[in-house]
Amino acid sequence: MSNPQNINSYRRKFMQGIGVTAAAATLAPGMLLREVQASNKEGYVTDKVRWGMLIDTNKLVEGGQEVVNACKKEHGWGAEAHSNERQKASWVRKVTVTEKTTGYVNQLPVMCQHCETAPCVDVCPTGASMKRADGIVLVNKHICIGCRYCMMACPYKARSFVHESLFDQHADSPRGKGTVESCTMCVHRVDEGKEPACVEASNGAIVFGDLNDPNSNISQKLKAEDGKQIRADLGLNTGVRYQGI
Repeated sequence: MSNPQNINSYRRKFMQGIGVTAAAATLAPGMLLREVQASNKEGYVTDKVRWGMLIDTNKLVEGGQEVVNACKKEHGWGAEAHSNERQKASWVRKVTVTEKTTGYVNQLPVMCQHCETAPCVDVCPTGASMKRADGIVLVNKHICIGCRYCMMACPYKARSFVHESLFDQHADSPRGKGTVESCTMCVHRVDEGKEPACVEASNGAIVFGDLNDPNSNISQKLKAEDGKQIRADLGLNTGVRYQGI
């Protein structure tokens, strides 16, 4: 992982108007952040597919604690990987919601909602916040300058900023001091034909699949049982839907 001096050098050159290629070259040889993206198979990522998740809160254990734990293990954030929690990573968090009129309390995991019209992408000045053709929203750590506009724009508080140097990182989940991070929908697993780690750990509470395919399991369940978007009034057409809220 690049050291702070190299990252600061990159930022200065970026702000001076030097292109991304030149800026990336300022990092030490062999020390570039590895970008999370599709596999090298030509045409692998396509807009014919839109990946999404349907979360049944009634089936979650402890409000989705197993989902949070699986994410921490897969991506190496949280107390299990680091001795302090000052990073306050927000890849996924458990939220408690109380219905004011009845007092009913519900808990659910909230992560990046992978919006079709993503506010974080709209406000990013460098293009670091991006949406793949298949609907997965990511952060390109090579060109993130840490302005945190995306954090302010996200209505789900699903992004966090890395304040300190990190160690023992996972190869598939690059994290860098001075950059923003969030749920990647386990893109490295998806590109290998696997399900996200949270889906695998949810014991059937989360269904993952292609929202564009009317015959997929997730589309069939949404047709039969429906699913709600958090803040549907914003018109973002989220890729994550919920049942039981």
